[in-house]
Amino acid sequence: MSIVLVVSPHPDDETLGCGGTILRHKELNDKVHWLIMTRMSQDAHHSKEIIEKRENEIKSVSKEYSFVSVHQAGFVTSTLDTLSNSELINEVSKCFSEVQPNVIYVPFRGDAHSDHQSVFDAVAACTKSFRYPYVRKVLAYETISETDFSIRPDITGFKPNLWIDISKYVEQKIKIMHIYEGEIDEHPFPRSELSIRALSTLRGGIAGCTAAEAFMILKEIEKDE
Repeated sequence: MSIVLVVSPHPDDETLGCGGTILRHKELNDKVHWLIMTRMSQDAHHSKEIIEKRENEIKSVSKEYSFVSVHQAGFVTSTLDTLSNSELINEVSKCFSEVQPNVIYVPFRGDAHSDHQSVFDAVAACTKSFRYPYVRKVLAYETISETDFSIRPDITGFKPNLWIDISKYVEQKIKIMHIYEGEIDEHPFPRSELSIRALSTLRGGIAGCTAAEAFMILKEIEKDE
């Protein structure tokens, strides 16, 4: 049994990036936790109704995944690049100390959204073996509309080296994604059901299965128990 922590810059990243894999972890009886780094705010021109709706969506999604715990850092969305690294690192470190995860899922560093980049850097700072000895594996996931929208010439792109079969879970993943009513729309909207299915089919074709999610293994430590 592993203790797993899924780190999301925003609610929906966890489902887009590794929803099927989360469901697989649950079937394997792993303990899965969720860290959400940002929140909606009236200061960012979100209405009370929209904020309440999002909180209800988070509760519904958490129930679908049966997360052991949900941690909300509470930083305002789209502002992480304006904060000091120490603020973000402190929040991640606090969550790590409480959960003590063995496996961590993080957004890809080359994503288009600056929040994703900031979250990656904060998590990366909290994976040093001498400070966080329980961390054994760190994987980066891809997020539709972020990983594939980056045009930075210095980023070589998402190059997976791990594919996880989610054939049994893809329908439930899509069902969960529909909970986020404001984040999914009809094709050619990038976060459409068609796009989600297409990516899982593409990754499955590479892995030799019906549907898959792809990851980059960034760190893996094996120790004798």
